Amino acid sequence: MQPHSRLWTSLAAVAALAAQVQGLGKVSRTGKYLFNEDGSRFYIKGVAYQPQGEIDSTSGFVEPTSFTDPLADSSACSRDLPYLKDLGVNVVHVYSVNSSLSHDACMSALSGAGIYTIIDLTLPVNGSIDRSAPQWTTSLLDQYLTTIDAFEKYDNVLAYGVGNEVIIGADGTFVAPYIKAGARDVRAYLNSIKSSALVAYSAVDGDTWIYDLAQYLNCDPAGGNDASTSIDLYGLNNYELCGNETFDQAYQGKTNEFANRLDVAAYFSEYGCVKVSPRPWADVAALFSDEATAVWSGGVAFSYFPAFSTDGQFGMVNVTDSTVTTGQDYDNLKTAYAAAKPQNSPTQSSAPSASYESCPSSSGTWLASNSLPPTPNDAACSCLDSVVSCLFTPKVDNTSAIVGELFNTACQLLGGQGSNCDAISSNGTTGTYGAVSGCDADTMLSFVMTQWYELSGRNPEACSFAGNGTLNQQASTTASGVDAAASSCLASATGASTPAAPTAAQGSSSSSGSGSQSSSGSGSGSSGSNDSSSAARMGEASFGAAGVVLMVFISVVGGAITLA
Repeated sequence: MQPHSRLWTSLAAVAALAAQVQGLGKVSRTGKYLFNEDGSRFYIKGVAYQPQGEIDSTSGFVEPTSFTDPLADSSACSRDLPYLKDLGVNVVHVYSVNSSLSHDACMSALSGAGIYTIIDLTLPVNGSIDRSAPQWTTSLLDQYLTTIDAFEKYDNVLAYGVGNEVIIGADGTFVAPYIKAGARDVRAYLNSIKSSALVAYSAVDGDTWIYDLAQYLNCDPAGGNDASTSIDLYGLNNYELCGNETFDQAYQGKTNEFANRLDVAAYFSEYGCVKVSPRPWADVAALFSDEATAVWSGGVAFSYFPAFSTDGQFGMVNVTDSTVTTGQDYDNLKTAYAAAKPQNSPTQSSAPSASYESCPSSSGTWLASNSLPPTPNDAACSCLDSVVSCLFTPKVDNTSAIVGELFNTACQLLGGQGSNCDAISSNGTTGTYGAVSGCDADTMLSFVMTQWYELSGRNPEACSFAGNGTLNQQASTTASGVDAAASSCLASATGASTPAAPTAAQGSSSSSGSGSQSSSGSGSGSSGSNDSSSAARMGEASFGAAGVVLMVFISVVGGAITLA
């Protein structure tokens, strides 16, 4: 390996060069293929571009607990851009970004170099759908939309990712409705702001359930051949081809199966087996062969920066301050990308339109309902905050340290009196979503604390919760008045709708997070009523699913509900 001096001394020079060229053309999708503006096929020759954050290696599934936003570091972009260009990439995949920072310099420089971006909307730990106890809430949706708003001014956003390896096994497929709801709401928002960016998801490789997931993310649950709940771009993180294997040896069977299940564009969102080192990147020739390109539109090699995994050490360069040292993996990928000349077939004018067919049937390996969570409604949840009689007012700044215990306490108290926490619960297998389950953790907690306060005959001590509850002086003075006001607030928070842009006070994506979750498991929320008028009632009878509800809340501290 040879160290290289910085080829450009400042990003100002890069930006100046970028200003001299036309903006990047729009990439669009027709059916299962991507196309340039001239109607020729667009293929992703990409690389994963994000320094690895701190790793939680205790979970058995190596995932980051923090991140560094590479698109907010202008000096690092200036340092790396010549090497990205030399590598021959046209796409970089970034897993987590901080929407409160400026990305102007890096995005402009990448655009000037002809490089698109795939931007994941998720963050590590609490900024993504939790695979053990999923929720689709206002805080998570606002985080997604705030990131979109921060990047929509750039001409080189190819796609926004709504998740990365959220489901890692057949027993976790009950999470799929929450992913699909995220795709639905992001798509609706992008349409409302007239964005051309695609909606993407990156899936872990696995057994036969991965084909059901692909079909599910592409299907129309209503059976009307409608695209409103579908993704545009399906990514598969695949490391099967090692050494100098061929397409037939590694990809043929899987490609044939995906051809029958997918009618949207697909690519390898990660690839590059490290069992043979240095990597010869024979997978590039296989992935861009005529056989593969009938289904796949390229892929993203993993990873530009060093990255540790259970399979070994990835990375094509080492960085010391302003100096980049390339390795043999880098040189081999550069050669492979230069040699890849995929077919320009079909052209956009001859490509079949997409169809959105029926969803997969439930089975022992497919646990997802075709009923999706409703669109989280900020206005409804804010209204609810104003009318409940007992407000969650924590005594500590780090609410994640106490919120799980408070949920458990409130739900146990309600259960002991024949009531329940169904209104804040959800279940992706049965397709039942409580009327308050789309609100953030604070609102949900205020709601169940209010349930207990009203059930206790409005005893002021019942609102204390160890000093973390306060009576709302603006609320109705009667239980029936609070109940009526809450039901009125939630009347509009049903079904799917186009999300409104988050207000400035809601969700800057500055907390640590990633597209992958930090815990794994197979539990789900308790069954609950989909009817907002009944589920919102204070002190409702029946706590039949208490055990399942409490299983969800026991894991809240790990991020099941604290997504803000």
